[in-house]
Amino acid sequence: MGLDDSFEIRPIGYVASPKDALDTENPDIKVIEILPGLQAGLEGIEHFETLWILFWLHNLPEETRHVLLVHPRGDRSKPLRGVFATHSPMRPNPIGMSQVTLVRKEANRLLVQGLDAHIGSPVIDIKSGQRKEETARSSLQN
Repeated sequence: MGLDDSFEIRPIGYVASPKDALDTENPDIKVIEILPGLQAGLEGIEHFETLWILFWLHNLPEETRHVLLVHPRGDRSKPLRGVFATHSPMRPNPIGMSQVTLVRKEANRLLVQGLDAHIGSPVIDIKSGQRKEETARSSLQN
């Protein structure tokens, strides 16, 4: 396999406008709308306090995908570093990842807090994080 090999990633949903779904004024809460044919994949997700959301950084220009060296956090006083050693969005595959807090599930929508993605961003995967019982148990032990 080489640099010219490619494959297809299909979105499982999109970051939707919170205005259509929220009864809260919290600007940090965002909505992930899962495609209707994939809603069954959300079964049991409400048992998790945190989730990992993988999304496509769709607003990045194509030419940024060829940048391999960046100044960390855009700070030119810091030496150049490889994109794989930074949190830079500029990378060959512009995949973003956020650990979020699940606020609630409503049918095919997830209301989450802490998602670092723009409205319209394609969501490419969701991974379960910490279960609610684990959070409660660890707070009791402290």
